[in-house]
Amino acid sequence: MGWRQKAALIYGGISLGLAALFVLLTWSPEYTPVARWGGAVWVLLLSLIVTMPLVIPLVKGEKIGSHGHGH
Repeated sequence: MGWRQKAALIYGGISLGLAALFVLLTWSPEYTPVARWGGAVWVLLLSLIVTMPLVIPLVKGEKIGSHGHGH
């Protein structure tokens, strides 16, 4: 398994876990199914956006914030 697959499993797992947590926390009659599942999709997308640039360099063994310019 390459670093791309490892990174995708890590940030994908984190994002799915956060979306599942959102669904569990909103599992009550005061939230409609559209709000619950729509919110879960929103949490999933936002957490993917946040975790991708954090996880990928860690899996590749680079410093976060370095862009390979040798600075």
